[in-house]
Amino acid sequence: MRDPTRAAELASAQVELAQGDLLDQDSLAAAVHEVDAIVHCAAFFRGATPEQAHATNDIGTRHLADAARAAGVGRFVFTSTGLVYGSTGGRIVDEDAPCRPVAAYPVSKLEAERFLLEQDGLDVRILRLPFVYGDGDPHIAEIAPHMRHYPPRQRMSIGHHADVAQAVWRVLEMPSPASHVYNVVDDEAPDLTELFGAIGQPAPDGSNPEHAQAFDALLDGRRIRRELGFSPLYPRLADALAAGA
Repeated sequence: MRDPTRAAELASAQVELAQGDLLDQDSLAAAVHEVDAIVHCAAFFRGATPEQAHATNDIGTRHLADAARAAGVGRFVFTSTGLVYGSTGGRIVDEDAPCRPVAAYPVSKLEAERFLLEQDGLDVRILRLPFVYGDGDPHIAEIAPHMRHYPPRQRMSIGHHADVAQAVWRVLEMPSPASHVYNVVDDEAPDLTELFGAIGQPAPDGSNPEHAQAFDALLDGRRIRRELGFSPLYPRLADALAAGA
């Protein structure tokens, strides 16, 4: 559950706050009351046990979807992850590629996706996100120690916060998107040497390539560009760095 004090800035900006808990189904009715659309970003990722990932990311999403449908919510946007594809050996994959995740987090996200897409009476749109960075987020610095032994030339799909927000806006505003699932990704996937260099860190040493396979799928982002007119504000990591973003 979020710390309410962290939302003080939102409250001062005339944002109405409603507190709920994905694991407490009864608490969600008030949160979705008279809501036109839901953008579901809550998840348990780093440090979650398989049981915690399943409870929050899958069962919690089901609870929220049930509450949304009961309240007549018009559209339900679910932020998923490109990790649902599993290892592809560095091949670029589109939304129709098979999903074979192994780790608990993407497994729980894929289970939630499948549940959502089976629901009648709920207009679901799924955004599969890459590694997200930017806007002061320490994500790169936080992930670097975990990838210290990955291959330095392994590429990783990334997406800037501003472009994730743009993708959310587009699936909310389009009256009837042609598809239900969209990859969201920058135009270029940097290798880990470039990614680490962005925060002044040396390249990884490549001593554990097997563990790195969980992150070797590269996302094809052409569908959201073609169908929704999405165009990254920061097409490359270098663009975001140059803009100080």
